[in-house]
Amino acid sequence: MLTAALVIAVASACSDGGGGTEVGLVSSGDEVSGVAEQPIGDEAASATQAGSGLTTADYGPSEPSDPANPADPTDPPDPVEPVDPPALAGTIEALTYNVAGLPDALSGSNPEVNTTLIGERLNRFDLVLLQESWQTPKPNPNAPLRTYHEDLEATSTLPFRSIPLAAPLGSDPDRPQALLSDGLNRFSTLAFEPTLRQRWSGCGDAAADCLALKGFSMARTTVAPGVTVDVYNLHMEAGGADFALRGENVAELLAFVTANSVGEAVVVGGDFNLHLDEEPDATQFADLLAGAELTDVCTELGCDQPNRIDKFLYRSSSRVTISPTSWQNLTADFERDDGSPLSDHDPVAVTFDWTIAASE
Repeated sequence: MLTAALVIAVASACSDGGGGTEVGLVSSGDEVSGVAEQPIGDEAASATQAGSGLTTADYGPSEPSDPANPADPTDPPDPVEPVDPPALAGTIEALTYNVAGLPDALSGSNPEVNTTLIGERLNRFDLVLLQESWQTPKPNPNAPLRTYHEDLEATSTLPFRSIPLAAPLGSDPDRPQALLSDGLNRFSTLAFEPTLRQRWSGCGDAAADCLALKGFSMARTTVAPGVTVDVYNLHMEAGGADFALRGENVAELLAFVTANSVGEAVVVGGDFNLHLDEEPDATQFADLLAGAELTDVCTELGCDQPNRIDKFLYRSSSRVTISPTSWQNLTADFERDDGSPLSDHDPVAVTFDWTIAASE
């Protein structure tokens, strides 16, 4: 049960100097766990192709034969110039958003009202990566306190969604203080394999991160038949005193990418809690980019908010070429009628183009 004292303690501790509410990790152990995803609606089976933006060449009808000048069957056929098959290509509209989904009394926002408003705005995207989006347990021992991921699910029309990790509510032997799970979820028009989740091995008290199971998740996502991209969603440790822990976060993510995404195209989105105008944050971020051969979309496109902690990274593979074409802070699209933002983080949207060479 969350006592009044704990409510006050968490409320004060969860405020992140980087602008986001931060809560610690709650996972089911140090092992990576896979959970089956759930498509919804009768059209789920066709959702992958419908959402892929697949393009093919359009060929017109062949020329009619000329009966007045029939071809001599002994004549050799006219030479035909070889034509390469069309390349597969498509576009992914992606969003990363920390929705500040702690109980309303603890959140840096007003999720009791805002979560439904957020959900309605997510349906325009192909891929939505969410942080701090926890599902209320059933039964809920902390009622009337609750979290709000089920409100997003109720308003989402995107056919594929992750199954939220259950809240430990103090039952995790490796982190008994953890009340919340990782808060990492995703909605998509694109089918994806069961989500793999891994908590960070350590947590810090500077931003109450030990009260949740922060970490990262990965799901291999099908952008077209036979074409996949490994999509990562993360929430790194917060707190001004947790520099060393964020360095460990980088090392653990690099180890996982190296072991599980060899030769794969990769997209990484989430709340990095790294400020590029500070050290050691800038060096830790550079180590992540170099170690996984990733590129920061904001840097690549020269966006005007390079120090934002909510980011998208990417890399191509030998088969799939990924190219970001736009980066946007969509706060203006995620506001209430009175102009107040729907979260204490800004939603960051990126358009990715992908192609497969014609030889494929």
